[in-house]
Amino acid sequence: MKKLFLSLCLFLSIGASMAADPVTPPGARATAALIAPDALVRDVSSDVLAIVRDDHAIRAGDTGRVVSLVEEKVLPHFNFRRMTMLAVGKDWRQATPEQQKELVDVFRTLLVRTYSNALTQYRNQVIEYKPARFGAADTTVRVQTEVRQAGAQPINIDYVLEKTDRGWKVFDVVVAGVSLVTNYRGTFAQEIRAGGIDGLIRSLHAKTQELSGPAERS
Repeated sequence: MKKLFLSLCLFLSIGASMAADPVTPPGARATAALIAPDALVRDVSSDVLAIVRDDHAIRAGDTGRVVSLVEEKVLPHFNFRRMTMLAVGKDWRQATPEQQKELVDVFRTLLVRTYSNALTQYRNQVIEYKPARFGAADTTVRVQTEVRQAGAQPINIDYVLEKTDRGWKVFDVVVAGVSLVTNYRGTFAQEIRAGGIDGLIRSLHAKTQELSGPAERS
């Protein structure tokens, strides 16, 4: 899981696109509700990269600053409720509405903390975006990418997005053929068997605290 997370965060942390035929014309920015899914992935990555490259505090490891960046630039494009439902699987139905809300909130926070910590480690990785294949009527799309870094094997990382009335939203990430939500499902099932839904919530809170900086834990 650690390798999966690091690969995911590596993808989210970089945005040097080598894709041809961008959907969004140069000098123009479509709204999130109108932009195509492949263009959305490229644009968000490019925005984040530009900020990280120029922000000395983030490059120095200021996780509080990078958390704010993630919440502003990245989170609006994820469907964390669906991600959580898929990760919890069949046990989602046994959770109360209050437990479901807390599961979504704490899982979201865990992913943000993990991503934010990794974002401070940005170097000079490059993403190659593969040609997108989807039609106007499609409501679920996979954006395929390959992350390249000198001295390392390329990593295939894909985003799975769904079309909503608020634009395209990511609900899964597939790293080297392994689904993020499927990978979590096994761990979540073990936690639920051991301590129920509340046990899973406690476990996620504990993992989030481990990833928080000293100032956030105080």
